[in-house]
Amino acid sequence: MTKTDTASVALEADDMRLSGLLGFLQAAEQLKDTLRSGSTRNGRRESTAEHSWRLALMILVFEKELGEVDILRLLKLSLIHDLGEAISGDIPAPEQNPGDDRQERERHDFQVLCSSLPSDMAQDLLSLWDEYTQAQTLEARLAKAFDKLETMLQHQLMPPRSVIFHDFNLSYGRSHTDGFPLTRQIRARVDARTREIIAELESEQTSHAC
Repeated sequence: MTKTDTASVALEADDMRLSGLLGFLQAAEQLKDTLRSGSTRNGRRESTAEHSWRLALMILVFEKELGEVDILRLLKLSLIHDLGEAISGDIPAPEQNPGDDRQERERHDFQVLCSSLPSDMAQDLLSLWDEYTQAQTLEARLAKAFDKLETMLQHQLMPPRSVIFHDFNLSYGRSHTDGFPLTRQIRARVDARTREIIAELESEQTSHAC
């Protein structure tokens, strides 16, 4: 790559813009300390940042199966979809209620998180957040489907919980995962393993009762 080529792909930002971009990145780091209800395979509480990273990785891994989907947009949606939780935290799916204004609070928190950004970048990220939430585009619907699948796959890696906990996964997010042949196919594998875990837990409960 020539010096001219390098200059064309590594432009400088003015000082004020640079400060805003770096300020946002430092604020977004709070997502690393936002804990979810699940855990890693070793039993450590999982952070929302870790979930978002593996969601993006999952999309990248399945890129060739996704056909004409805008992969870059899908990756962007996966990386920002839970950023609002950096401020107010994560609410586990079983504890969410339709009338709890959670979505409005998360949107407000996301706007607060973006407050240091230059206005054009803040608007770009807010538009992506709204796109994901409203799920009206192909990429947003896929992002939601993969989001549910990543969560359930993580639940299968962590130390087993209760039968009730794993049974919830059998209905969790189905309206999203049933929307595409690929996500339905993945879901079938996930559900099969979830049923195995439930059967193992029920067997343990029976043996302990005896």
